Amino acid sequence: MNEHASVSRRQFLRGGGLALSGALAAGLLSGCGGSAQAAGAAQLRFWHLLSGGDGIKMQTMIDAANGAQQAFHVNPTVLAWGAPYYTKLAMASAGGRPPEVAIMHASRVTGYAPGGLLDPWDLDLLAQNGVSEKDFAPRIWENSLQDGKLFSIALDSHPFILMYNTEVAQKAGALGPNGQLAAAMSPEGFKEMALEMAKVTGKHGLSYGYLADGAQMWRLFYTLYKQHGASMELVQGEKAQVDRDVAVTVLEYIHSLLDDNIAAASGDAGTAIAEFAAQDSGMLMSGVWELPTMQTAKVPFDAMPIPTLFGTPAAYADSHSFVLPHQLNLDDEKRAYVYAFVADILKGSLNWAKAGHIPGFQPVVQSEEYKNLLPQAHYSAAADIINYDPRAWFTGSGSDFQSFFAENVQNVFLGRTPAKVGWDAFVHRLDGLLSKPNPV
Repeated sequence: MNEHASVSRRQFLRGGGLALSGALAAGLLSGCGGSAQAAGAAQLRFWHLLSGGDGIKMQTMIDAANGAQQAFHVNPTVLAWGAPYYTKLAMASAGGRPPEVAIMHASRVTGYAPGGLLDPWDLDLLAQNGVSEKDFAPRIWENSLQDGKLFSIALDSHPFILMYNTEVAQKAGALGPNGQLAAAMSPEGFKEMALEMAKVTGKHGLSYGYLADGAQMWRLFYTLYKQHGASMELVQGEKAQVDRDVAVTVLEYIHSLLDDNIAAASGDAGTAIAEFAAQDSGMLMSGVWELPTMQTAKVPFDAMPIPTLFGTPAAYADSHSFVLPHQLNLDDEKRAYVYAFVADILKGSLNWAKAGHIPGFQPVVQSEEYKNLLPQAHYSAAADIINYDPRAWFTGSGSDFQSFFAENVQNVFLGRTPAKVGWDAFVHRLDGLLSKPNPV
């Protein structure tokens, strides 16, 4: 055991400013080996909703943080994704039994912070741990603020992107001199390219699944809506401020892609993923989290932000973000260790990038290791053009907002309902929600 082992946690807090991230691997109590839950270690509860491959990578990062020091030990609890997770987190915070730190989708923070369920992050404590505003893309940082206070810290951004089979694209004559698809093209040019790829595959040029999946419908719609430079403001007590003409144009364009030649007229996300994995299509519109699936399937592919079809580079995205559930009886010592833990995870997020996500911590993205990580490096610029859900208490990943979109828009995609009718019905639903107070 080295000399740091005899330093009490309070002595460490006073003397080291809790800059654990720089010290984790440098020897803070590291001589004690694997005794991660040694007597006296502060126990930090960490709730998250990451499962599958994401959950495995997160556990690896937690284990690394726990194993590199003995001042604290992080105990993760994994809960079901979606509404059950956010309901339990809200109840725990309101009941005074929350974890010390948790993961939320950044798009859900708006519904929680105003109700006092989250505490803001202390910028000075963050800086002591080597984390500051300059370490994040401007759009990510701005989205983390509520009334000027920082309520979330983005571990990543996970945008809706385009993956494409490089062999199919080459045979279709779609690759540029750099071996990649063009970053911008006309709406009709995209359709023509997809039809050429369909000739190569003998099936479809594009895989895109949406049936019974409001999230998938919304991700593509909002990407193309924002590519028009259109805004969407959802202000409590007011009517939804939307660009109806743009929305209708986008819905009609998406429906035009679903012609059973460019893409299947009706299919779900799982079918689309399987089709692209089987190399029966040239392109796939989906989230970055599907990247490991294609790597496992050994598809010859590359990836990029959704091509700019309507003038303004834009991508739908969300972020897995760290939040501080409100503590009725705050333990300052544990709270300070949370800062150290989060800083360490951010600085070690190259491993997280291997799951497809774009690290929120820009020094990682700017590293040579990340630049050599392909195809991730080819879509990392999406972090500069991302758009989160419009802010409202009812929006965000896993919320009913996307279900309401599906209820009114799925039949538009299927060609059963005119785009104007579907959109107007959705806006009517939004207006009803905006007339109600935040229930949190």
